[in-house]
Amino acid sequence: MNRVSKLGLAALCSVAAISVGIAQNGPQTPEQQAQNAVKLRKAVFDVQAYSFAPVGAMLQHKAPFNAQVAETAAKRIEMTASLIPEVFKFDTRKFMVDTKARDGIWTNMADFDQKAKDLETAAMSLEMAAMSGDQSATLRAAAQVGKACGSCHDEFRNK
Repeated sequence: MNRVSKLGLAALCSVAAISVGIAQNGPQTPEQQAQNAVKLRKAVFDVQAYSFAPVGAMLQHKAPFNAQVAETAAKRIEMTASLIPEVFKFDTRKFMVDTKARDGIWTNMADFDQKAKDLETAAMSLEMAAMSGDQSATLRAAAQVGKACGSCHDEFRNK
């Protein structure tokens, strides 16, 4: 099993473990549901940050170019980006939770979902560029992934 598959499996197992833990505790209060929703969201974004860090280092010329590392990161980001709309279905605005999510996520869900899809598309482009081995194309595609992340953060994430 390759590293991408292992990480994907680990991420899905983490999501499953959180879900099983939630289910085993019986009916949850809305406050518990909100807390768990935030934990799940943070886990998805932690995996994204971990995945993109080596590519970010390449973009900043702090690490040498490595097409395989970029391809692996792209696959991970594709997978996690596809989870974003799902993990934000539970509206946590009325709960006292530690989150950076802005209200606009739920008042403009169509735009939020589109930004997640844009991230997934950018990650697919990064994967294709990395598979070609073309450093310039890969770094341009990586910059687009960064822009897709930033686009969502600008509108839907508190600093």
